[in-house]
Amino acid sequence: MFDGLTDRFGEIFDRLKKRGALSEADVTAAMREIRVALLEADVALPVVKNFIDGVRERAIGEEVLRSVTPGQQVVKIVNDYLTEMLGPESEEFEVRAAAPAAVMMVGLQGSGKTTTSAKIAKRIQEKQFKKVLMASLDVRRPAAQQQLEILGKQANVATLEIVPFQTPRMIADRAMETAKKEGYDVVILDTAGRLHVDDELMAEVADVRDGARPAEILLVADAMTGQDAVNVAQSFNEKLKLTGIVLTRVDGDARGGAALSMKAVTGTPIRLLGTGEKLEALETFHPDRIASRILGMGDVVSLVEKASEMVEQDEAERLVKKMESGRFDLDDFASQLRQLRKMGGLNGVMGMLPGVKKAQAQMAAANIDDKMVIHQEAIIGSMTVSERKKPDLIKASRKRRIASGSGTTVQDVNKVLKQYQEMTRMMKKMKKMGKKGLMRSGLPGMMPPGMPPGPGMR
Repeated sequence: MFDGLTDRFGEIFDRLKKRGALSEADVTAAMREIRVALLEADVALPVVKNFIDGVRERAIGEEVLRSVTPGQQVVKIVNDYLTEMLGPESEEFEVRAAAPAAVMMVGLQGSGKTTTSAKIAKRIQEKQFKKVLMASLDVRRPAAQQQLEILGKQANVATLEIVPFQTPRMIADRAMETAKKEGYDVVILDTAGRLHVDDELMAEVADVRDGARPAEILLVADAMTGQDAVNVAQSFNEKLKLTGIVLTRVDGDARGGAALSMKAVTGTPIRLLGTGEKLEALETFHPDRIASRILGMGDVVSLVEKASEMVEQDEAERLVKKMESGRFDLDDFASQLRQLRKMGGLNGVMGMLPGVKKAQAQMAAANIDDKMVIHQEAIIGSMTVSERKKPDLIKASRKRRIASGSGTTVQDVNKVLKQYQEMTRMMKKMKKMGKKGLMRSGLPGMMPPGMPPGPGMR
């Protein structure tokens, strides 16, 4: 989401870091460029003004201008200010009210409210071990209630029985009554949206709020809508007193201004980020980590958390044992590719690593992307069991058959085999180094396929 802003900030800070000393004029020029970058990213004008004034005041201080590394000091000041602007620090989203506690989802039509309702319900049920009931209050959009029912089955979360011709308030009352009778801890109320904010919509959600008395009122806003998302947040907050914002489609080509403006304009914290269509694609919003991502410093903490959640522990331990023994076949290689895709693919992993913008550019130039990983899996999947166990069997005629079966070329098959051979050589080297050497060098599976090995691995 913040790629454009990250690129601009990177250029500005690279110039600052190259200077041995900074004058007030240097800082002023940099602030002017940062102002333009923020405005182009759709950040609200009052937010930009406050941000620039605050950063400039700190950046022209004597301790910065006379610092041994003034450029780095300015980067730190910008990082701290971004964190403050996005803050406060978010904790894991948790419903702490007495059961049954209602979580009311509001927002405009098309913002991803229904899918987000299912994501949150799944998250609460699996991470907080609470019994969750979902209810669709959207009686206007065709098949809206059926959509939530389908998502409920996918997420293994109960949904309220659909009764025709009931009003949103009647459905909400029935949901809360059902929760009391059947022992549900949390009720997710998915309210109806409109194409724009209007009095009828606000009256409807206010009526539901008065009846259900929700512990949480979450606005679901589409990051792709830019400044409009901020205006929507203001309108809902004035009428309902929101407890939090869920920003969806942050994996899309949004400029990021909505995320940077919402907290500052409404005073309502961003609690969660929707990072994709899958029901697992929901992240806790951490201001300090987002600030680091924007400034190109990466987000290694989130990467490690994602790895611990998505990577299957038994499978990882099995791979480590095979690495230690020096036995590593193409099935193991395919397993690593699957683990990589679970963690968000090449782009997802690389986006969280610090200082990888140049590496990403090299990858793009070499056509190394998530499609390549899928093609590699298809190639290995087109091999026989014996070929995967003994790749030396794969000669010219077999390569043609594998390429035809996977919809790729013989050259693509050769690339996969070459990467496998490189990894096998690393396995042998690790075996000689022993377990301590393995831990020092890191697991090759954490490196994007096709990328050169790290220091000490060549």
